[in-house]
Amino acid sequence: MEKIKHVLGLSGGKDSSALALYVKETRPDLNVEYFFTDTGYELPETNDFIDRLEAKLGHIHRLNAKSLNGIEGRGELEFNSLLKKNGNYLPSQRDRWCTVELKLKPFEKWVDGFIADGYKIMNYVGIRADEPHRSGFMAIEKPIETVMPFREDGIVKSDIVNILRRNGLDLPEYYKWRSRSGCTFCFYQQKIEWLKLMENHPDLFEEAKRFEKGDDENSTVGERFYWMGQGEPLETLEDPIRQAIIRENHEKKIARFNKKKRRNALLEDENIIACTLTDLDEAYDLVEGGGACITCYK
Repeated sequence: MEKIKHVLGLSGGKDSSALALYVKETRPDLNVEYFFTDTGYELPETNDFIDRLEAKLGHIHRLNAKSLNGIEGRGELEFNSLLKKNGNYLPSQRDRWCTVELKLKPFEKWVDGFIADGYKIMNYVGIRADEPHRSGFMAIEKPIETVMPFREDGIVKSDIVNILRRNGLDLPEYYKWRSRSGCTFCFYQQKIEWLKLMENHPDLFEEAKRFEKGDDENSTVGERFYWMGQGEPLETLEDPIRQAIIRENHEKKIARFNKKKRRNALLEDENIIACTLTDLDEAYDLVEGGGACITCYK
């Protein structure tokens, strides 16, 4: 008889959280192992929400360099060493080495233990029915199969909050000011989100600034790299004039998005539909997630 291990990853985002609750509701006979790949650079709101999920789901494995070696604790906080290893080249949309090092490698190391014991891995991911372009984790020559219950059952974005609420949860608190889970310094953030990080967690904003400075003695590329792109260090967001411009542009995008959304819904009351931070990518004319890996933001 084939040995099967069912695993479900939680990012602290709305979709993976709703998926875990939904699978528990609709597939109660499955023995699912839940995991959270803890980079050590998660938002405090994310860690709080994972703790609340654990109260609903049962044990959640925290995958990081410590836990994978039998040591309890939050993430290893090793981004500085990884940054040096990569020649002070910050991760970017062109080179997402952070996802590989901090998310995918710990996951593979964890499931490799099950595979060594003869298990086939069924990996449940929160890709919805309204995301036909997305696919799950791809493992070459490993017995890992992606399972998409939301897609199978026709669950779409508008269903997600209902699943959370009927299980006694709401959206994670960071959605009040940010559109995604993932690391505090995620380069997929919009400028308005960097501003909100500076306001809500000034210490974490300062940490992200320090990573931009790198290490002069360990640079292999001979130039500075910045989270927001070439020539745009985070310190430029401390200029009140720049802040005002970013906020004004953001409000214009949101107003345009809300107008379009009302028109599409054929509604006249302008207060009925309003953009939330979960709609931010759409408001900025981007695909949901902005191109980020689903393991980080879902």
